[in-house]
Amino acid sequence: MPVGKIALAQTDGKITDITLAKNFDKKDFVKKETRFIKKAAKQLEDYFAGKLKKFDLPLAPEGTAFQKSVWTALTKIPYGQTRSYKDIAIAIKNPKAARAVGGANNKNPIFIVIPCHRVIGADGSLTGYACGLGIKKRLLDIETNTSSQ
Repeated sequence: MPVGKIALAQTDGKITDITLAKNFDKKDFVKKETRFIKKAAKQLEDYFAGKLKKFDLPLAPEGTAFQKSVWTALTKIPYGQTRSYKDIAIAIKNPKAARAVGGANNKNPIFIVIPCHRVIGADGSLTGYACGLGIKKRLLDIETNTSSQ
């Protein structure tokens, strides 16, 4: 994977976590490959290869109601496009919550599939990303280079 090893977790047939393996807290998890994990891994491979622009996975991220509203809004950002933190705050009908949107992005447990990498600063700059700005740039580059295909 162009971003390093990725860890995936699921509960009851729904993906709960996708993160860099180095960031994955392994306690309370059983290492086991399931059909849901295989499906998610295949979709991630296709995404990195530029073959997949929309994920089709059952998701169950854990978070507050506000975080979940932000994460839902993120899934509506089209492949190859970006939005500002303020755009997301407006989308969730809380226009003054741009900073809180940034905090929710930082807590996103299902990176790439819930595309927090598509959220940028109001001036178009790459700002904050839990996995590092280098990875954020790589993900955006993948989408930019394949969005017209």
